[in-house]
Amino acid sequence: QVQLAESGGGLVQAGGSLRLSCAVSGRAFSRYGMGWIRQAPGKEREFVAAITWSADITYYADSVKGRFTISRDNAKNTVYLQMNSLKPEDTAVYYCAAGSRAWGISMIGYYDYWGQGTQVTVSS
Repeated sequence: QVQLAESGGGLVQAGGSLRLSCAVSGRAFSRYGMGWIRQAPGKEREFVAAITWSADITYYADSVKGRFTISRDNAKNTVYLQMNSLKPEDTAVYYCAAGSRAWGISMIGYYDYWGQGTQVTVSS
């Protein structure tokens, strides 16, 4: 079983930055592709960013490309999302997720394990 716990959310003004962390417990963290998915009030879950198990490939939604950076530290079983130049439309609950399929890391259906989420609120 894999358990994920997000932290680092909060309230920030537009243009500001936040760094989300996701601590993963369980076995074989380094074999999982990791992603961040968000859900705004009244909207469906939206893919944000993903990183392969070897950290050699990253994927981003067009809406965050150039502003967000995903990274992972396999020695610490942790994945990060650095969010810069935040906008009010980035307001959402951000979920960390893990999956091990051979393809589809930028698709929500790829992920088997999910954290509880952390709230990010960007004020204008």
